[in-house]
Amino acid sequence: MSNRPRALPAVIASVLVTAIGLSGCGRSATDAAADAAAANETAVAAAPSAPKVDVVELSVAEAQAGMVAGRFTSADLVDAYLARIAAIDDSGPTLNAVIALNPAARADAEALDAERAAGRLRGPLHGIPVLVKDNIDVAGLPTTAGSLALANHVPADDATLVASLREAGAVILGKTNLSEWANFRSTNSISGWSSAGGQTRNPYVLDRNACGSSSGTGAAIAASLATVGVGTETDGSILCPSAVNGLVGFKPTVGVIPADGIVPISASQDTAGPMARSIADATVLMEAMSGLEPIATPEVPETTDDAAAAGPLAGKRFGLLRQAMGRHAGLDAATEAAVAQLRAAGAEVVDAELPTWGQWGEAELTVLLYEFKDGLNRYLAEGPAPVANLEALIAWNTANADRAMPWFGQELFEQAQAKGPLTDPAYLEARTAAKRLAGEEGLLKVLREGRFDALIAPTTGPAWPIDPVLGDHFTSSGYGAAAVAGTPSLTVPMGEIHGLPVGLSLLGPKEGDAGLLALGAVVEARLAGARRAPDFRPTLQP
Repeated sequence: MSNRPRALPAVIASVLVTAIGLSGCGRSATDAAADAAAANETAVAAAPSAPKVDVVELSVAEAQAGMVAGRFTSADLVDAYLARIAAIDDSGPTLNAVIALNPAARADAEALDAERAAGRLRGPLHGIPVLVKDNIDVAGLPTTAGSLALANHVPADDATLVASLREAGAVILGKTNLSEWANFRSTNSISGWSSAGGQTRNPYVLDRNACGSSSGTGAAIAASLATVGVGTETDGSILCPSAVNGLVGFKPTVGVIPADGIVPISASQDTAGPMARSIADATVLMEAMSGLEPIATPEVPETTDDAAAAGPLAGKRFGLLRQAMGRHAGLDAATEAAVAQLRAAGAEVVDAELPTWGQWGEAELTVLLYEFKDGLNRYLAEGPAPVANLEALIAWNTANADRAMPWFGQELFEQAQAKGPLTDPAYLEARTAAKRLAGEEGLLKVLREGRFDALIAPTTGPAWPIDPVLGDHFTSSGYGAAAVAGTPSLTVPMGEIHGLPVGLSLLGPKEGDAGLLALGAVVEARLAGARRAPDFRPTLQP
């Protein structure tokens, strides 16, 4: 869009490369930007000034009910979200969450409306607009990973998960900004900032960070810029932005969702996952991306009266990881209040401790450095991408440091480039150690020996001020063991601290995805009222 107040010329240049029949080769970013910006503006201009449907906080089920009743169509939904993106993301609060729009979104929606009229329904996502993080390939749209170096990288094919979403009837509305290279470029990075997309802001308090690396998806879905969104995680990149943006975020067991077509960091830990305003919406999205059978969630009473609400949680046993507490008084108080709610509903909550807490960190970093070099080189070569490999990327960043590295460097890139192949004994030993410490001797051991349905912990602290000089200010995290072990984890809203959302994490056993989502639905219901829509405050006030 022409009124985007962000440094997006190279990204917009590649938005419509395929759609307007350009190869991208031999054509400058400036030339392509003019074409793309004009086409993008045309797409937005097609949206009516007064949308037919109010999409704020609209759930998947509500959207489907409206389309079934004929009150609005999928095309109406696309129009409404485009109008909201123009009003909220590009102007007004200026969240800077959406990095590129799909110019075919409305046509795709109209085709799905025609299918509905003909009696063909693909499932609960039929006609539902979805935003996808910009490290996931969508045919005809740029996959930049937030980097200007990939501004003209337009994959010819969808990632498998995107193809699955389309088959399920989803409308790909566009791509979301992210922490550049999914927060794996520098040891002093700024979550939510990328050279291609600028800085994403938290919709609850605009001068606060949206966390990362799925910052754009987190801010966008919290602000109702799409019905649901897709993020990716290596270690916290779904759970952290979900928690600080008042969302449900689910990181599946690694491998449940196909990883092809995603710009990689780690084959051992990378996965895509749903980010949504409710467990129900996240579950529908998860089913479509993973091919899992429909996930049954228990009937949950609408009341929080202890006697009426005790049934679904009665007999459930949770281990509270106090090792993730003690760093922020407000976060601890919110966690204790959530635990009290679970106990009042019949759950047993006892203190638990990971004997290996934090011991996997050094081995994890070694694994990530090795796997990043190997995986990225493969991805760039198979693209093909404008840069051939990690070595060329480092050189590109150095040559374009004024645009690519105005705030922080590329220390992690350089460390990864120095690593050898995945046959190195150092890598093999680190991979074994990381999985053992986080999994077999950590999370999985405690789950098994404690007979827990899940471990729980505060997801992370409240959102910190955006600070391009000092970088991120994390206070704590409760999800690390699951990230390294490759097991499923989930965050649900549990309240606010001075108006800033915080979440409660549930960590489950490997391949226990369906069970963890079902359990999360009961916990979410018990903590009903913990989430509210953002109000776009400029800053915190006493």
